[in-house]
Amino acid sequence: MKLALLPWSLMLLVTIPGPRPTAAHPYKVSESEKSQLVNETHWQYYGTAADTGGNLSLTWNTSLLPMLAVTIELWGYEETGKPYSENWTAKWSYLYSLTRNTPNSGFFTFTPKPASPEHQRWKVGALRISSSQNYEGQQDVLALWTNDHALAWHLGDDFRADSVAWAREQCLAWEALEDQLPNFLTELPDCPCTLAQARADSGRFFTDYGCDIEHGSVCTYHPGAVHCVRSVQASPRYGSGQQCCYTAAGTQLLTSDSTSGSTPDRGHDWGAPPYRTPPRVPGMSHWLYDVMSFYYCCLWAPECSRYMKRRPSSDCRNYRPPRLASAFGDPHFVTFDGTSFSFSGSGEYVLLEATLSDLRVQGRAQPGKMPNGTEARGTGLTAVAVQEYNSDVLEVRLADSPQVLQVLLNQKALSFAEQNWMDLKGMFLSVTSEDKVSIMLSSGAGLEVGKQGPFLSVTILLPEKFLTHTHGLLGTLNDNPKDDFTLPNGQVLPPTASAQQVFQFGANWTVPSSSSLFTYDSQFLVDKFLNQPKHDPNFKPLFPNEITLSPSQAEEMDRLCERDHFCTLDMISTGDPSVGNATRAAHQLHQQRLKSLQPVVSCGWLPPPSNGHKEGLKYLVGSTVRFSCKSGYGLVGSETSTCRADGTWSMPTPECQPGRSYTVLLSIIFGGLGIVALISIIYMLLHRRRKSNMSMWSSQP
Repeated sequence: MKLALLPWSLMLLVTIPGPRPTAAHPYKVSESEKSQLVNETHWQYYGTAADTGGNLSLTWNTSLLPMLAVTIELWGYEETGKPYSENWTAKWSYLYSLTRNTPNSGFFTFTPKPASPEHQRWKVGALRISSSQNYEGQQDVLALWTNDHALAWHLGDDFRADSVAWAREQCLAWEALEDQLPNFLTELPDCPCTLAQARADSGRFFTDYGCDIEHGSVCTYHPGAVHCVRSVQASPRYGSGQQCCYTAAGTQLLTSDSTSGSTPDRGHDWGAPPYRTPPRVPGMSHWLYDVMSFYYCCLWAPECSRYMKRRPSSDCRNYRPPRLASAFGDPHFVTFDGTSFSFSGSGEYVLLEATLSDLRVQGRAQPGKMPNGTEARGTGLTAVAVQEYNSDVLEVRLADSPQVLQVLLNQKALSFAEQNWMDLKGMFLSVTSEDKVSIMLSSGAGLEVGKQGPFLSVTILLPEKFLTHTHGLLGTLNDNPKDDFTLPNGQVLPPTASAQQVFQFGANWTVPSSSSLFTYDSQFLVDKFLNQPKHDPNFKPLFPNEITLSPSQAEEMDRLCERDHFCTLDMISTGDPSVGNATRAAHQLHQQRLKSLQPVVSCGWLPPPSNGHKEGLKYLVGSTVRFSCKSGYGLVGSETSTCRADGTWSMPTPECQPGRSYTVLLSIIFGGLGIVALISIIYMLLHRRRKSNMSMWSSQP
């Protein structure tokens, strides 16, 4: 294991095959690999209230530091120079030691004292634990690090004397700087409209570790949310990132409605190449420009409106869900345009090629086994390989014994003992469980490869920009399922093609030997795939029109497979009900994800009236928002507005004017007959008259 050798971005450097290391954000590394701040909130609020003083403690795993005595040091992070200029640089600096020659007991406690004036300019940093035999501040040593955090505990007497005034001053300074910096918001992607979309769009968005529904929805900075996601890719020019948070009802939380809303980031939390250049330093640039400012304005001083004004949530009016295709089971395919078919070839095939980004996804299929050990008349995916542009080549395959997922990077096996996320060349890799691998490509395309029964399943998501740019077994993405059976030579088979014709279609999409992405690191693979035709002409699959079932057999199959025809075919071809069940489960996952990714119409945020309130925080089609006024003000306009299918609100936000409500007066006069229509007409006339008057005045010299 390689622990943090260099305190560059508080990232654990992990050796992987090849000439270069990869890096992992601290929150993507196992907690056992780091030193822990006991009650981290206490550390970051230290000195801000009467009950936030006292001792601070940290712990660590002594087995990771084989030494008798340790030194605990504070390191600070800063970025200097003019932002977005060539002299904008990032630097970690050794500040001072908390203790030296302390027994390596795995526990240390101390009472913080204000740092000396020359160290107080550092507001964010981390602690490092290393051998006492090293000199203070020595780099490239075996060490454990804490998470990066706000250094409230080391700030000066002025902070402790009046933390609110100190934080307000810092907030105003940040605000002044922020208003001079370029507007990064315009190049960020819109958020998905719903929680279901956000979780399904795994090529472009990934779980925010600070608010994860899979880990109890502990959303410290976004109370009211149950899950947040971040955009995977940093924005191209400014290296910024998007954040999207959602309620238990699945709707977005917006800063326009609540300080719990999602906030975009000037510095993407996960960084971006070149990683050592601000504001692209993973974690740390984000801390300086987005997190510390949140502490100053929102947590340590009551100035949160300043922060939210400069970090507004994105709505979803311009969001377009990705297109989805899958392959699973024996193997069965559902194309991007919705065509379903089976192709039980044995060999290596082009699942997808996209000229837009030179994306290539290849699949290897091998025959399955019958319960008695003989070869089945069906095949399944056993390896999937992918490359885009000049990215790394990634292959996910089933290892022979035991049958587990193995991930190869540029033909070398990876280990995930220390981390489950890797930033690679042209892609990100996440292994959330031993049975699933997620691959996020720089184009926004995403792959999920998982183990389903004895075979692999693969799901591919493509942004709309890939329209008309794809071919292969997963079809031509153009909203026209009639041309999904397009051969490499451009010939198109009709949708009514027989199973035998579809088999020949699949056989034509073999991977050319010269462009194979697969690794042939065993004699079996060399003999079976490298030195043989890419499609085995001797393998004869079981075609659906060869199957004859008695009425009782058909009824039993329907019962076991819940009328899923893919499940039925696999159960018959392999003689194994578990294979059929795995296929049915994979098919259901595809259908559920397809449902989650259906487009949703949003009308965008609707403001409350001045001197009034609104009820309802949903802005999707069919949602209704209700308005009311503060005491002493009357409502002029409609009490409600509904989001319509064309993406517009049925009524604008009404006004609250001093005096009695026009709605009440008109109800008394007209007895409530047609009152809503009458109010709407009167309000529109008043609104037009006001606009006319404003136009007249604006034309005056």
